[in-house]
Amino acid sequence: MKKQRKHCLYCGKVIIKKYEDGVQRDYCGACQTFFYENPLPVVSCILESSRQILLVKRDRPPSKGAWCLPSGFAEAGESIEGAALRELKEETGIKGKIVRLLDVDSYKSRFYGDLLFLTFVVEQAGGKLAAGDDCAEAKFWPLTKLPPLAFSSNKKALDAYIKSRKDYWAIFDSIEHADEKKLTPKIAKNSLTRRLANFIVNNKEEIINQWLADATTNPSTTEYHNYDRQILQKIGDKILSQLSLWLGGLYDVNRIRNFYTKLGRERKKSEFKISEALSALSLIRKHIWKLGLAHDAFAKRTELYMTFELQRRMTIFFDLATFYLTRGYEEKK
Repeated sequence: MKKQRKHCLYCGKVIIKKYEDGVQRDYCGACQTFFYENPLPVVSCILESSRQILLVKRDRPPSKGAWCLPSGFAEAGESIEGAALRELKEETGIKGKIVRLLDVDSYKSRFYGDLLFLTFVVEQAGGKLAAGDDCAEAKFWPLTKLPPLAFSSNKKALDAYIKSRKDYWAIFDSIEHADEKKLTPKIAKNSLTRRLANFIVNNKEEIINQWLADATTNPSTTEYHNYDRQILQKIGDKILSQLSLWLGGLYDVNRIRNFYTKLGRERKKSEFKISEALSALSLIRKHIWKLGLAHDAFAKRTELYMTFELQRRMTIFFDLATFYLTRGYEEKK
């Protein structure tokens, strides 16, 4: 329990309580001095490596034996960033580099009173992992097996960090498993591209309508201007369904090859120009992006690298479609 001030640190007289600006404070009548209780600054570090978080096991009260982020009090005369890196080095042996300030949180401790936790994301710049004098152990814990943390402020900051990285990790899962015929349920569920595939599914009718309006009036697709709209609508529906499966990782290259090769043959049989067939296909991609940007589906859910990955996967899909459409068109009778 935090000890209460009883005597003036200047004259030794007994402290009383007195209100100032509506707040009850310690006061020395002899010195006519108020004493202010400000929150103590505590720094914490989140250091992640391959989806593992560095934690330390406390070797002293409070919460002795519990795990927490590398944490400690900032000292007078040092910057708050310097304090964070010092505590990291003292408790874990690792030299760090500040990436960003992640979280600030108020915490009330029975031992120290009001605290202000400032949590930084750091990356390793050197050193070797070894528990410091006031830690029983220091080690990396997998995100899926994190122990209960000693301080709620640590948990709050770590939850915010994990949330901020979910889409980033989902992209790498998507890339890592890009050549598999079917993603595992966990990866498919968490994949950013899977969620964006849901956007296409939920807005399929609007995308098709915009595409039809464009393809039947665009100068690059004149042969589609008087084409049966019901047939075009079925083709658009089929293309968007395949793209959704592709983005979600539940795709089959053979089905794509067969569909577009057949479509190419049909366009040739109908005496369409190959340039117009390819232009009609490109217009579908245009209206996916156009509607997505209008709905902020991409800007809100993705960062730059995520948009690049979505573009990469869509490009591969439409490149395959273009290739097999052209191949089917060029087949000899």
